[in-house]
Amino acid sequence: MKIINVILVKKLVMLVVAAVKITNALEKVYLIAAKAHELQTATAVSLDLATVPVRKLGNKNMQTNNKFLSPGHNACAGCGQLVAAQAVMRGLNKNVIIANATGCLEVTTTAYPQSAWGLPWIHSLFENASSLASGIKAALNTKNDTTTKVVVQAGDGGTYDIGLGLISGMWERNENILYICYDTEAYSNTGIQASGATPYGADTTTSPQGKNSIGSLQRKKDMIAIAIAHGVKYAAQSSAGFPDDITNKVKKALSVNGPSYIQILSPCVPGWRINNDESVLMGKLAVQTGLYPLLEYSDGKLIASSITANFISKPVEEYLAKQGRFKHLKKNDIADIQNLANENIKKYKI
Repeated sequence: MKIINVILVKKLVMLVVAAVKITNALEKVYLIAAKAHELQTATAVSLDLATVPVRKLGNKNMQTNNKFLSPGHNACAGCGQLVAAQAVMRGLNKNVIIANATGCLEVTTTAYPQSAWGLPWIHSLFENASSLASGIKAALNTKNDTTTKVVVQAGDGGTYDIGLGLISGMWERNENILYICYDTEAYSNTGIQASGATPYGADTTTSPQGKNSIGSLQRKKDMIAIAIAHGVKYAAQSSAGFPDDITNKVKKALSVNGPSYIQILSPCVPGWRINNDESVLMGKLAVQTGLYPLLEYSDGKLIASSITANFISKPVEEYLAKQGRFKHLKKNDIADIQNLANENIKKYKI
């Protein structure tokens, strides 16, 4: 019995020694990673091509970037959402706190222990970013801070679907919060499932096309109308194909004293099955066909639209044909989608 106890004690001592060694090794790894991150951050700042004025790259009109969203994130090459997010950051200032819902934007920019964000930023669940923002705003009110603006960032899944009730509450309380929805038209982060933003005819993993199905049978939910019905002070729609339009609308929303909502079409390379150099093109074509016009509402009134008296639309087939999610559509299906674009052109023409 004594021999067995001695053996057990020796084994326990060996385990403790091994645990101490592992702990020390992990501490060294952590210190090395921290130092590497520090060096990487310093390098990112010195080599941040996003801070180079774009006019030097051939576009005289593109607004200059800031350091609120650094490169080196894990987004797909050519990601339309990151194009839109960079445009949003150019419209923000240092007096901003961001509440970011779970989704592609959160996952690709904050792989522990790193972060691409240069502003105060906090991660929430899919559904409760608006509630988190309300809490931050309440804390700022307690401190009599009227300078700092709270901004929510979320995808269409967290906006159109599982976060809608909490968004409604935030708007009902008339809180001075800017809500930005990056609309990829599907749950891009979790496998390209259909969301309330998925357009008619799109092939997704939960609305697959097949012998007896054209894909999604739903019409895209009108979140702009829902926002206006809540009485938001400012509501706007933009697209990754028009970065300066995004930036200008964000600046305008920041100046609004009250709830505001901006929705941005953000083409998803794997979800839309497009080439990684086509996100901006898709963002432009969506607007040019009338399927996703650039819009601005102030106190519920349409004050600006890309559909003017001089608007000449492109056929939706030009937009649909480049996307794998619509490759299965037949002529009559495309005609149905053309009718949707025609309805938009009539509705939003100013």
